[in-house]
Amino acid sequence: MSEEGGDAMSEETDGAMSGTDPESSAPESSAPESSAHSTGLQIKDLTIRFGGNTAVDSADFAAPLGRVTGLIGPNGAGKTTTFNACSGLLRPSQGEIRLFGKDITGRPPAARAQLGLGRTFQRMDLFDSLTVEQNIALGREAGLARSHPLKQLLSTPAEMRAVRAATEEVIELCGLRALRHEIAGSLSTGQRRLVDLGRVLAGDFQMLLLDEPSSGLDTAETEKFGEIVTRVVAQRGCGVLLVEHDMGLVMSVCDYLYVLDFGQMIFEGTPAEVRASSAVRAAYLGSEAA
Repeated sequence: MSEEGGDAMSEETDGAMSGTDPESSAPESSAPESSAHSTGLQIKDLTIRFGGNTAVDSADFAAPLGRVTGLIGPNGAGKTTTFNACSGLLRPSQGEIRLFGKDITGRPPAARAQLGLGRTFQRMDLFDSLTVEQNIALGREAGLARSHPLKQLLSTPAEMRAVRAATEEVIELCGLRALRHEIAGSLSTGQRRLVDLGRVLAGDFQMLLLDEPSSGLDTAETEKFGEIVTRVVAQRGCGVLLVEHDMGLVMSVCDYLYVLDFGQMIFEGTPAEVRASSAVRAAYLGSEAA
């Protein structure tokens, strides 16, 4: 469990963002309507208080489409709290959150998912009794069914074709073909991370929030994970906001970085600029940046 409580969310909440437990109302298109919406996710003056404690203080940042944006900082900096506000699990004390040009500050998690915002969590909540293929398929099935009871039981031929196509694409993308019929509960941590990513990739999301996805992975698995994320952004043109402590992964996949410390943005720039910053070295990177 993270120091910011990101892992305390239930499987039901996790599913609302990854496409496994939809709810709410009329569908909204998840695709950006024009190039004006290529800004992706925009955060302005985000402040989150818990009683007298300010966890995030007037944070501004942007995660546009077609880019992997990193949010880094030491433990307790406010990263997961920021993610929870972006995905609708926390209501900010002040500030504005916009997705593809739309103000989503007051919208619930399911409504944000319907607009095209998907998320993974530090704690993976796969359906362990289902196969890899079934877990991934749920990412698309839930988005099609939403909160309609009949749609959760019956699918049209077109919907079934869409689910199969999305599932096949993701299985190929994540290199899971040999594991597609394996039960998720029997997989290693690295394999489960790929299935967790695959489930959100199967959903109709254009903006992805990935919360410490390399946790528990070895060096080779982390490298493979980074290659998949980079490929997804290049092929789909989606945006990724990444919270991660593995600086090797961060520096290899991120195009732009924001650095949080004690809830405040202390620096932003390219990976090279962040690595060269004395302020970032003092607060977080230390000798790793040398």
